[in-house]
Amino acid sequence: MAVIRSVIRGVGAHLPKRVMTNADLAKIVDTSDQWIVGRTGISQRHIADEGERTSDLGIAAAKQALVRAATDPHDIDLIICATATPDRTFPATAVAIQHGLGITRGAAFDVQAVCTGFVYALAIADNFLKAGQFKHALVVGAETFSRILDWSDRSTCVLFGDGAGAVVLEAQPQHGSRDDRGILSTRIRSDGRFEDLLYVDGGPGSTKTVGHLRMNGREVFRHAVQKISGIIEETLVVNDFAPDEIDLYVPHQANKRILDGIAKRLGVDPEKIVVTLDRHGNTSAASIPLALNHAFEQHRVKDGSLILMEAMGGGFTWGAALVRW
Repeated sequence: MAVIRSVIRGVGAHLPKRVMTNADLAKIVDTSDQWIVGRTGISQRHIADEGERTSDLGIAAAKQALVRAATDPHDIDLIICATATPDRTFPATAVAIQHGLGITRGAAFDVQAVCTGFVYALAIADNFLKAGQFKHALVVGAETFSRILDWSDRSTCVLFGDGAGAVVLEAQPQHGSRDDRGILSTRIRSDGRFEDLLYVDGGPGSTKTVGHLRMNGREVFRHAVQKISGIIEETLVVNDFAPDEIDLYVPHQANKRILDGIAKRLGVDPEKIVVTLDRHGNTSAASIPLALNHAFEQHRVKDGSLILMEAMGGGFTWGAALVRW
């Protein structure tokens, strides 16, 4: 039976020019390259310049995705930006991206699910496209996490960086089988009981300030391995795939130990897991599209590749998306 699938037509990414190495961090906080790499796998991160906004990063990533998709910006009728660091409280950063691309039609809005934001945004766009309400969607993950870090807290400031990634989706008829191109499945979850394990201690509705990121690293690690492994297993079962049938796992890039823990728990070949956090750290909602773009540029993504994207973020939120390229 014919169905509509959301097919990824193009992917793009953008990182700020400024690079902050672990050695640079050691000059401002009590840490070292050995300490950071040993506990996280991160060697460097990119930091947005003063005046460089989240939307600026998103626009640059979107332009590259549109070129690769051979899609005119004016054909885009839906823009969803996943971000926890918007340009302003309102309007949505997606509207700024829309304006920056010269688009005046359709709809644009933000999604806030922190590190799981890109998966949430994919799920929302996929449902809109399958329902026939839109034809071409631009899904962006963009963050300037450097703006909400406490640079005196070595347990958090060493982890995060800035960046953006984007994909162009097009609604296309497919056969309705597991061999279809496009998004085959999305699954999103949340549990607010754990909101105080990873959060920002500010907000316009509480402190009237932006605040800083706070985290209970040990508990976040424990939940991340458990919840991400669980959502991967659920996605595989629902779609009747075995772990070794997945060509590429593109996880949220939070911590190398988390990625290793998930691979061990599921028995996944580490060579199938895309790892980019050593280059740009944890970029929250931007990390999955940044990693996907890296895999694309390394020719690890080919026509027909079966790709599983997964993440967990503050809230807690978590989710997965299964896509055939």
